Amino acid sequence: MYNFKNDYSEGTHPNILNKLIETNLVQQLGYGEDEYAIQAKDILKNKINNPQATIHFLSGGTQTNLIVISFLLRPHEAVISAKTGHISANETGAIEATGHKVITVETADGKLNPVAIERALQEYALKPHVVKPRMVYISNSTEIGTIYLKKELEDLAACCLSHNLLLFLDGARLGHALMAQDNDLTLADVAKLTDVFYIGGTKNGALLGEAVIFKDPHLAEDFDYVLKQRGAMLAKGRVLAIQFLELFKEDLYFELADHANKMAMKIASTVKAKGFSFLTNSTTNQIFPILPKNIITKLNENYLFFVWKEIDEDNAAIRLITSWATDEQYVDAFINDLKKL
Repeated sequence: MYNFKNDYSEGTHPNILNKLIETNLVQQLGYGEDEYAIQAKDILKNKINNPQATIHFLSGGTQTNLIVISFLLRPHEAVISAKTGHISANETGAIEATGHKVITVETADGKLNPVAIERALQEYALKPHVVKPRMVYISNSTEIGTIYLKKELEDLAACCLSHNLLLFLDGARLGHALMAQDNDLTLADVAKLTDVFYIGGTKNGALLGEAVIFKDPHLAEDFDYVLKQRGAMLAKGRVLAIQFLELFKEDLYFELADHANKMAMKIASTVKAKGFSFLTNSTTNQIFPILPKNIITKLNENYLFFVWKEIDEDNAAIRLITSWATDEQYVDAFINDLKKL
């Protein structure tokens, strides 16, 4: 059984393992003050063209979302998210558990736009009897594989600025978004247009880890206190820093994401050639083909994937995810099996 359920089934890229072994007995300061953290942060600041940015390394996406959102919001403030957003659909109420409401918006493509933001603001305008929207949360790529184009992100940023809203971008799959064939954003664009975002390592070649980047260091004041209080400041912070150093010193991060996307697009091409449609127009490593249920049953004999959404009595959308380590021979095997059905 080959696993197309997620993009974190494998461990980590060999370069990272080799670097961890090579540096294993080199003594370093703890809690993110090691030389690898300094080097990795310098590289990232250069990539985003912002030497003043504040950067911290955390271990996972849900942890990062919870800590960043609860840190930036006051007790009466809320965050706006697409209904499909990870903080709404896949984090066990983590944000609500910190006392902050997630205001959800229905979207067809998993993306927010100024019209949706304006609608949410109008719905929560009865101050002080309702929570105050203060943050907009987006994902790139989204939870359903779509991406933000530069104009879309610019429009969102302008909307947030005009309404004094913070813009937070979940970059768990940011590499895949930036390497999508139709993408026109750069990493520097993302850093410029958001108040805070993170670069996901867990789903793109790292053992674990997310790099949180605040554009304005004043916004990140005392964030380190919160990290420590929340149990997110690792004594052996070097383990996280080394991974981002290896991923970004020669752009390995983008090469790995590109591979994952290409494997997904190879499958998507066959799906289209067979005359099947998709739930969303994804150009990243997550695709959602709509297939007859009898074909889904046959494919499930050899491949693991999620049945994402029932379309009708005879058809359903499945989610296929490829990764930095997806072996092309299994992609070809899946394609050949699909062609036979």
